[in-house]
Amino acid sequence: MLFKISAIVVAMVASASAQMAMIEPCTRYSHNPKCPAPPAGKTLDLNQKNPLGKSEPLCKHTTPYTTPVATWTAGQSITTRFEAGEAAHGGGHLQFSLSYDGGKTFVVIYEELKYAFLSGPTTRNAATILSYTFSLPRDIPASDKAIFAWTWVNAIGSRDFYMNCADVAIKGYSNSFTGKQMTIANHDGYPTIPEFSGNNDTDAGLEHYRNAPLIT
Repeated sequence: MLFKISAIVVAMVASASAQMAMIEPCTRYSHNPKCPAPPAGKTLDLNQKNPLGKSEPLCKHTTPYTTPVATWTAGQSITTRFEAGEAAHGGGHLQFSLSYDGGKTFVVIYEELKYAFLSGPTTRNAATILSYTFSLPRDIPASDKAIFAWTWVNAIGSRDFYMNCADVAIKGYSNSFTGKQMTIANHDGYPTIPEFSGNNDTDAGLEHYRNAPLIT
């Protein structure tokens, strides 16, 4: 009986601490069997659902894949997918961004503020939205070594910053693109966004997103 109770408690803790992980496109060093093997000398990341460590570099893994995991065309519709059965922590702020300088700067191409992974205010912890479909801007430049990032600041729970990156190729004809700089929070050297209920405009840290500088 003690063993059964202990097993149940462990399962409950594991479920409560489960986070979100993007499974499409393949993020760097993903343990998803459908994704490429890590670059030589690197190992699979078995903790992709965890937030970025406070002192870890952006993207967590800085050595890219040698071959892009996806090839997109400026203006096309793309779909990102997330693993099922994970905790949404009350929603929060989600951004998808691109980098053309090896991960030094990221420009936002789509965002979902306040209710990430949820359809609106709710007391549920389980994610109800596991995919996002949106169109790439028509004027993003071409690159064989672009970095596509998803970032998330959760509404409820430890003040964390989630980020994983995918190496992609982009076909396009523009020479430059101007958009909002990706917002970084709850990470060393950046602002801390306190917990918020998911529908609280005042305390949701939205100023860090709405007032983000434009970059080219």
